Amino acid sequence: MVHGQGGVKFQNWAKTYGSSPELYFQPTSVEEIREILDMARQRDKRVKVVGGGHSPSDIACTDDFMIQMGKMNRVLKVDKEKQQVTVEGGIFLSDLNVELSKHGLALANLGAVSEVAAAGVIGTGTHNTGIKHGILPTQVVALTLLTASGDILECSECINADIFQAARLHLGCLGVVLTVTFQCVPQFHLHEVAFPSTLTEPPSSSASWLWDYAVGYYLLEFLLWISTFVPSLVCWINRFFFWLLFSSRVENIAISYKIFNYECRFKQHVQDWAIPIEKTKEALLELKTALENNPKMVAHYPVEVRFARGDEIWLSPCFQRDSCYMNIIMYRPYGKNVPRLNYWLTYEGIMKKHGGRPHWAKAHSCTRKDFEKMYPAFPKFCSVREKLDPTGMFLNTYLEKVFY
Repeated sequence: MVHGQGGVKFQNWAKTYGSSPELYFQPTSVEEIREILDMARQRDKRVKVVGGGHSPSDIACTDDFMIQMGKMNRVLKVDKEKQQVTVEGGIFLSDLNVELSKHGLALANLGAVSEVAAAGVIGTGTHNTGIKHGILPTQVVALTLLTASGDILECSECINADIFQAARLHLGCLGVVLTVTFQCVPQFHLHEVAFPSTLTEPPSSSASWLWDYAVGYYLLEFLLWISTFVPSLVCWINRFFFWLLFSSRVENIAISYKIFNYECRFKQHVQDWAIPIEKTKEALLELKTALENNPKMVAHYPVEVRFARGDEIWLSPCFQRDSCYMNIIMYRPYGKNVPRLNYWLTYEGIMKKHGGRPHWAKAHSCTRKDFEKMYPAFPKFCSVREKLDPTGMFLNTYLEKVFY
């Protein structure tokens, strides 16, 4: 019999959301996961699967059974001829990156963070930037799914094709992703060039640990904490740190995953929406104007702008359109929350106005009515979900707002 642990407190990386699952499991085999699902069925409990717990929302939270996949983290097969790798769903991309480099391979694109599990990355539609690249799930060519009934489904564009298009961005609500096969590319290096510019004037040396981390991290957190007592300081702090960290041209060359990965500094609230790429300039200038017209609105630096190629994945924010992701941040210095509601609502209003779709891992205020308008294939996804999990074993509070 598989044994679950009681009294475990789950918190996401940013410590913005958490839950206390009745039982917490770390299975080492498919048989153990089946036992957990059987137990959940008998006790009428829900199940949530979690990887790195990095999502800045409550998408992985549950008060029932939680399955942490960290012990199912093996590389199962490397096909050098096809340049493909098959892994267990619990492997962290940080470990996979190192293993792939031993075989002269790499993932074509990565998110800013690699301490995330393979199954979780595709579950929420992780992305980075590069208009020739799709979100990370577009690199998935096959996967296996353990359903609520205990069946294992092999999925690809040739086998269970509809389930494959749903499972490539699965939200954790279709079953337990056991294995993922990624299409890789030959190992490569990247040349990173960072330089200051403005929105109206396009672009016109090396980074220092002292400024980036010793000063950039600790001084920024301290000053933002001070600003919670004097909000008018935020604007000056933003300008100061832009000057401190980005006022000069910085270049760096390294193996791809070391350039893709980005230091998130410290705990934060995040929103990230994808809008049609042709709306980028209009939306960005509208957000800038809103901030300039409301000097009392607290908004932390930076606003991140990234691009992704359109795809055919049913719940992808880039479904059938090239997109711009516009990401806003509110830091939590020393864990303290900064009032963000006005900034959040202003930003969401602009994103909705321009046809935006929220990143599934991030906090948002959307409901099923919104998603039905945003996603042409939303009914197809719902149909697959209801077929694979008719009793809602894999739902939670976050997902109920999505589907009901």
